[in-house]
Amino acid sequence: MPVSIAIVTKNEEANIEAALESVKGAVEIVIIDSFSSDKTVEICRGYTDKVFQKEWGGYAKQKQTAVDLAAGPWVFVLDADERFTPELKTEVINAIEEARYDGFYVPRKNFFMKRWIRHGGWWPDYTLRLFRKDSGRFEDREVHEKVVIKGNTAYLKNPLLHYTYDSISDYLKGADIYSTLAAKELKKNGAAPNAFDLIMRPMATFIKMFFLRLGFLDGRYGLALAMLYSYYSFLKYAKAWEMRQK
Repeated sequence: MPVSIAIVTKNEEANIEAALESVKGAVEIVIIDSFSSDKTVEICRGYTDKVFQKEWGGYAKQKQTAVDLAAGPWVFVLDADERFTPELKTEVINAIEEARYDGFYVPRKNFFMKRWIRHGGWWPDYTLRLFRKDSGRFEDREVHEKVVIKGNTAYLKNPLLHYTYDSISDYLKGADIYSTLAAKELKKNGAAPNAFDLIMRPMATFIKMFFLRLGFLDGRYGLALAMLYSYYSFLKYAKAWEMRQK
């Protein structure tokens, strides 16, 4: 596969081997590890000699460092809990060979508690992951980092497999981390959350996911996710409010 794979890690021993297995055959794999205390680095070195360690500087900066260290002209940014399929590999090869575009959005098949979630905004969940190294760069932000492309983009058809949260407890741990980062981003942008934000935004999140985006078709899983995301929305604005009070 004529593409450099860029991955950032920290204590991902439960996920990383399956991710690396799925991209065997790539021209190179670049790992930026934030000093994992488990076997992540040991596992990674079994697949690539390009394993670098760097103090955590935020998602966007870590991923951009991995991109910068890639030697190839094309880069695919992969998370440790994601997996390539053989069909996606073939499509990536064909997209690069045609060389008609500078970047490609990839659909993600997201799993929650080991169930594929088809609604609520979780499918097809396009994200830009494949791009020419000289045409794309990560936007510097606290959370929800994304690649900005100078050039033309297109959409791939075959999805990444994304194994997100294995349990509700797993989601809640992530929500605490991500809501703090999101609150910092809100504060940086001058947001001043009020009672409306704390009450109405979580409600709007639930309505959008469960009703407007048909999350109810995923049954109890869709209900759980809509409730959890509304809680995340509350945390984000409550923490931003708290930061302003301090």
